[in-house]
This record gives sequence, C-alpha cells and structure tokens, in this order.
Amino acid sequence: MAKIVSAFAVGLLFGLGLLVSGMADPAKVLAFLDVTGRWDPSLAFVMAGAIVVSTTGYLVARRRGRPLLAARLEIPNRHDLDPRLIAGAAVFGIGWGLAGLCPGPALTLLTVAPAQAATFVVAMVAGMLLFRLVPSAAAKPAVQGADA
Repeated sequence: MAKIVSAFAVGLLFGLGLLVSGMADPAKVLAFLDVTGRWDPSLAFVMAGAIVVSTTGYLVARRRGRPLLAARLEIPNRHDLDPRLIAGAAVFGIGWGLAGLCPGPALTLLTVAPAQAATFVVAMVAGMLLFRLVPSAAAKPAVQGADA
C-alpha cells in the first residue's frame, strides 16, 4: 500500500510541477525549442532544477544502498547505442518539436485540456504498441542491482 500511495503522491507532484512550470503548455515548449526565432529560455531553468532534484535523489538512494520502497536500487547497465535507441530518440525529438509535447506533459495536459492532448496520447500509445512488435537486436538485461 505504501508503494501505491507513494507513487500517487510523486505522480501528482510531478504533474503539478509540469503544469506550474509550463512544461505541459505546447506553445511554451515550442518557444523554448525555437532557438533561431523568439526563443523562451525559461524552461532551461525547469530542466536544470529537475536535474538537481533527480541527481540528489539518486545520490541519496545510492548512499543508502537501496531505495525506501524497493528491495534494491536498479541502475541501467547498457552503454551501447542500438538502432532502436537511436530511432526512438529521433521519434521522441521529432514528436516533441512538432507537437510541443512529450509523454509526461501530454498525460498531464490530458487532465486539463483533453481535446488538445488526445491526438498526441493516442499516437504515443500506438508508438508504444509498435515498439513491442519490433524485435530487439540483442536481448540484454536493461538494469543491474546496486550490489553488482
């Protein structure tokens, strides 16, 4: 039960942060991405703040040896670049640049402006389903324990 309550609280806080910061506003995101036009650098501060919070949390969990609500800390151990990773990053970037949305902000926007986010969310879900159908070049484990 603690995991569910924790996940809900963190998700709610994340969604509110996306709304308050403007990350769920496609026009603001597109203005941030338009570095040759009327560039709005304000989202750079949002991203920098997210990196600080994320890094701090990671370092605390790493020092503890395990997370508060899990048996072990799982750390990605793959360092290779495969075609699926590169294609996925390209599709993500193109989608973000065209729509001004990425998955988290799109789901957040779905709660306050469903008509604006619905097409993106449907396309995102279709992309996730397509990803499951495309075989991986190498079936390697994605994470390792902190003790490894």
